[in-house]
Amino acid sequence: MKDYVIRAMDEDKSFRVFIASSTHMVDNARIIHNTSPVATAAIGRTITAAAMMGLMFKGDKDKISLQIRGNGSINNILAVANNKGEVKGFISNPNIDLPNREDGKLNVGGAVGNKGKIIVIRDMGLKDPYVGQTNLVSGEIAEDLANYFTTSEQQPSAVALGVLVDKDISVKASGGVIVQVLPNIEKEILKKLEKNINMLSSISSLIDRGFTPEEILNQVFGEFNMKITEKNEIKFSCDCNRDRMERGLMSLGKKEISEILDEDGKAELVCHFCNKKYIFNENDLRDIINSI
Repeated sequence: MKDYVIRAMDEDKSFRVFIASSTHMVDNARIIHNTSPVATAAIGRTITAAAMMGLMFKGDKDKISLQIRGNGSINNILAVANNKGEVKGFISNPNIDLPNREDGKLNVGGAVGNKGKIIVIRDMGLKDPYVGQTNLVSGEIAEDLANYFTTSEQQPSAVALGVLVDKDISVKASGGVIVQVLPNIEKEILKKLEKNINMLSSISSLIDRGFTPEEILNQVFGEFNMKITEKNEIKFSCDCNRDRMERGLMSLGKKEISEILDEDGKAELVCHFCNKKYIFNENDLRDIINSI
């Protein structure tokens, strides 16, 4: 079954919900980056959130970058997504190994750290992209993102993200939910909504039990008469190519490329997002030097 996100709204148009099933996408990221279980959970939560956030855009060229910079051993996680459901992600320390928390769950908060920044860049094709950032509150990513939405974008939100890693370190289940309150919500609906949101604390368990996003919507928000307005497939997809890598090489300048040519006779560039290698041989480097 393919991964996808549904977008829904209640009949009173007082809140909206995004629900993602992302098991295959996250397992693909695990394979590409050869991540440890705790790193799998960290990058999995981040790319799942980015996938939902990318689908909030309308423009085909709009992109969102979600970056988690913490004081833990992971150091840096970056996810980039568009409104077509395509996501790519990078984690700076994929091999981190930490003992589980006392409750037996993976210690994502410890790996990310509770001091640092969550940075969101919204590129909508304007002269300057919108950049928002807030301090990390726990390093668990979902809480940090909820705090970001509420503080930086003045959009009261609840976020649940979960990745369940199997005994063979593959991804058993992964998913996420973003609930955003709209300005016209009544206090009574808000109270009911808050109570229901508590059921989402283990979104990965629901997906592991076979629940689809539609079934989760019905289980958690059924009493609000929800209407699904969109359904989009999501996948891990990198848009790197040789031309882009060549432009990156050119930006080094003639002197540095000449030094690479003299010392190594070739250049090997690796994409951070998908680990694909691009080789530029002696003739390629000479052509690049001549074209600058």
